[in-house]
Amino acid sequence: MQLRFVGCGDALGSGGRSNTCFHVTGKSVNFLIDCGASSLPALKRLEIARDDIDLILITHFHGDHFAGLPFFLLDAQFTRRTRPLVIAGPKGIETRLAQLMEALFEHSSKTKQRFDLSVVALTPEETRSFGAVEVTPYAVVHGESGGPFLAYRIEAEGRVVAYSADTEWTETLIPAARDADLFIAEAYYYDKIVKNHLSLKTLEAHLPEINAKRLILTHMSDDMLGRLDELPYTAAEDGMVVIF
Repeated sequence: MQLRFVGCGDALGSGGRSNTCFHVTGKSVNFLIDCGASSLPALKRLEIARDDIDLILITHFHGDHFAGLPFFLLDAQFTRRTRPLVIAGPKGIETRLAQLMEALFEHSSKTKQRFDLSVVALTPEETRSFGAVEVTPYAVVHGESGGPFLAYRIEAEGRVVAYSADTEWTETLIPAARDADLFIAEAYYYDKIVKNHLSLKTLEAHLPEINAKRLILTHMSDDMLGRLDELPYTAAEDGMVVIF
């Protein structure tokens, strides 16, 4: 299995990084985790074939994780995509997606796609299968607007990748990431404790319970980006490829 960080930045583009978007591929799977506003140009820059993507998992409705979908869908329409696509995310995603499409491109939500599009709402701790991909969402804590908020535990081809999404520390991260082959975790600050976001020091205190085989940090502010050379953990970079 391979994961490529199409974008690993925060909402403010700290470090000049693109918004969150991870591309996961294997022998029989091809999907995205999140699709932030800058995702389409980042996918094109990396020469990732969008038509091969079968599934897009959305963690929450903030623009740096969700607002790339209208661009992705319009590009698919104009390039005459025929492959079916599933978009799955928190409860309310169908309504939120239509609202976003209309806000960015009037009448676009009413356009009939040339391809089959399914929009699926996920329930926390209820596993859903999408082809060879099994997805278990877990509720996390990231404020009030833009939710519900989900972390993901994803199983495919005998591997497990977990993603914390944006969240302050919550106990649901333990079952979400326990013993995962790859755990991608937000580390917005180094040791500063704020609501709705996770600091590296807070995360570190719980790593023994999580026991993931590999940890990669993402969604970092300038506070974290200025410390990359001294960190004992791998930090994501746009374009970085991970085999797990």
